[in-house]
Amino acid sequence: MIELERDGDVFVLRMDAEENRLSPDFLHAFNDALATVEEAEGPKALVTTGTGKFFSNGLDLDWLGANPGEMLSYLDRVHRLYARILHLPCVTVAACNGHTFAAGAMLAIAHDRRFMRADRGYWCLPEVDLGMPFTAGMNALIPAMVPAATAREAMVTGRRYDGAEALEAGIVHGLADEASVLADAVAYAQAAAGKAGPNLGGIRAQLYAPVLDALTGNHA
Repeated sequence: MIELERDGDVFVLRMDAEENRLSPDFLHAFNDALATVEEAEGPKALVTTGTGKFFSNGLDLDWLGANPGEMLSYLDRVHRLYARILHLPCVTVAACNGHTFAAGAMLAIAHDRRFMRADRGYWCLPEVDLGMPFTAGMNALIPAMVPAATAREAMVTGRRYDGAEALEAGIVHGLADEASVLADAVAYAQAAAGKAGPNLGGIRAQLYAPVLDALTGNHA
């Protein structure tokens, strides 16, 4: 479900589940991996990637359908995962190996840097087409992490951005082919590993204070 390996100073967190949907078990395993990264001393960075054709396809809608009374607590756990990544005391990089949709798209942009395959996969916020509102936390996160005009277009239209379009729109910072997207992300992370430490976490805590408040407070 979640595999965590270390490559030099870089922790590589690989999501390997059914479309990498954010099920409760998936969130638990992801948080366990982040705890390992948080506790590591010295230079470090985090790269998050998926497997197959998906980076992440978002919320586990099947689980939500079977557990409607758990929606608010479930969304709170998703929000707190985003907040934990934002507050992590090291540089974070998303290597988007495939489709990056909905809550999975928000997971990607919670990282400092994003690399995406140039030849396959879309980044998309399809909530408008699914009849799903954005939560207060999501409404704070998205425009804080991508250009405002892009946030408006993505949220209102549900546009699917391929790699070239996502780069032009400021959603991702680099493109690569299938064989290189993870390697490029790791290379960037390795070069930035020396920035790790409480100061980086503190800078982010101040920079994203309104976003963190929205993610960990009011999520209705």
